[in-house]
Amino acid sequence: MTKDVIVSISGLQMDMDQEMPVEVITMGNYYYKNGKHYILFDEMSGEEGTPTKNTIKIGSNRVDVIKKGENSVHMVFEPDTKNMACYQTPYGNLMVGINTLGISHSEDDLNINTRIDYALDVNYSHLSDCSIEINIKSKNDKNFRLH
Repeated sequence: MTKDVIVSISGLQMDMDQEMPVEVITMGNYYYKNGKHYILFDEMSGEEGTPTKNTIKIGSNRVDVIKKGENSVHMVFEPDTKNMACYQTPYGNLMVGINTLGISHSEDDLNINTRIDYALDVNYSHLSDCSIEINIKSKNDKNFRLH
């Protein structure tokens, strides 16, 4: 894997009768340290285009998603574990509960693919069932395609 990567994060939030897809594709930096994959990228948010610094840390059976900026949070995904996080927004803080139902992971020299299925609580009330797919591609992957 090269230092320069293409980060694709797609998620699906299932709420009552609706499915709300979300997708982000951006450039990022990758490194591997102490048995964990680290992906760093910036995301523009808000009307002013304020940058949010993102770090995704993928271990053998745990994924951390850290956002620092206008909205800040450190979410921890571990199978069969409910983790709590304080999601800080300009409008106030929310307590977010993440009950990870499963994590699947595959990788080769040019790609890392991770899928997380989880239940999301906000302020101690179940909001929705969600899934997120994280795909990291080396810029050197000649088979790179946007789906």
